Amino acid sequence: MRYMMTYDLIETARNTNQWLGSTAKAIASYPICSLFPIPAIKWMEAWGEVTERTYQRMTVKPDWGIRALTCLDGRDHVVNIRSVMEKPFGNLVYFDVAERKRSKRKVLLIAPMSGHYSTLLRSTVKSLIIDCEVYITDWHNARDIPVSTGKFDIEDYASYLIDFFKKLGPDTHVIAVCQPAPLALAATAYIAEKNPESQPNTLTLIGGPVDPDAMPTEITDFGRRVTMGQLEEIMLQRVGFKYPGVGRMVYPGLLQLASFMSMNAERHSQSFFEQIFRVAHGEASDHDAHNRFYDEYLAVMDMTAEFYLSTVERIFKQREIAKNEFTIGGHQVDIGKISKVAVMTVEGANDDISAPGQCVAALDLCTGLPDYKKASHVEPGAGHYGIFAGRSWRDNIRPLILDFIDQNGKSKPTQAANNNIAA
Repeated sequence: MRYMMTYDLIETARNTNQWLGSTAKAIASYPICSLFPIPAIKWMEAWGEVTERTYQRMTVKPDWGIRALTCLDGRDHVVNIRSVMEKPFGNLVYFDVAERKRSKRKVLLIAPMSGHYSTLLRSTVKSLIIDCEVYITDWHNARDIPVSTGKFDIEDYASYLIDFFKKLGPDTHVIAVCQPAPLALAATAYIAEKNPESQPNTLTLIGGPVDPDAMPTEITDFGRRVTMGQLEEIMLQRVGFKYPGVGRMVYPGLLQLASFMSMNAERHSQSFFEQIFRVAHGEASDHDAHNRFYDEYLAVMDMTAEFYLSTVERIFKQREIAKNEFTIGGHQVDIGKISKVAVMTVEGANDDISAPGQCVAALDLCTGLPDYKKASHVEPGAGHYGIFAGRSWRDNIRPLILDFIDQNGKSKPTQAANNNIAA
């Protein structure tokens, strides 16, 4: 009950702040206030608008916002976003470009389950959908999943990936971003041994902690020094009465968000102050740079307690992937069984979350893979976010991955490099 009360208390605090922002905005915009040209009233309205939006978007899953694609024929083709496989904790989603000739590049984008929704990879999807058939793992918010559904830990996550591999079949090119990189590697090894007819053509791992000890960061240091008992006491809560998952033990999204914000508290505070200034002077818009970024960044989801704890214990503390000792459903996975799936790693030189060296360790584990099927890239000047979104991704990393896919694919793709996304 204590954990549940804490969850509801945090939700109450969020709701109260949203209400305060809404109230300040409403009072300042009341017609009678226009009779008093006091700057403080304008500032109160601006503060209220920014505060209301900030706390409101913390509980809303962002929309994909990918509605149409302009193809080489000069026509706008509708993008239908539909689930091709539905499971309790996550769906396999396909971005179907209507009436477009199917691309020969079939890409499965594995999104992280680390606090944000899969829509965090929206720009990655937009850049790939131009000349690929794109599928993505769309993970569900744990607070919306009833306790009766059961548990979900990293073995279950890996099992989901295996099911998705089987669903898509061969000729699939897998791209795992950040947290799922080690689990994608283990799932690929499992399917290479158990279901070789369903193994993908290529596996690209982007900024993931395959071997956290290869290059320590603040995150790996925290994972090493904190005990599992401390994590259970400090980080975990039970979902409150407001949501379908009432009673489920989770690592709350709002608590995760507080951790994200604290890492760069000064920069975030300055950004919000500047946004209030812009709103007060009529220089802000609904889709300006600040709102586009924070609409996504502040939208967080709860993570099941067992997934969070097993990630810390088995990936960071015991380093089961790095030691090639990971098990799925009682079967010990041997990463050396990967012999046909080409593997590429991508790292950012300035990545302070998964530092260079942590991801490329995957290549040493692939002892059964010939060197010509291995590749690695370290992007100069790129941080963690930049290696899967932004200019570094668009200009340098994306072309390298597509070349890697083409070199290791069974057929050449249809070129559509000049396509662009229509909002």
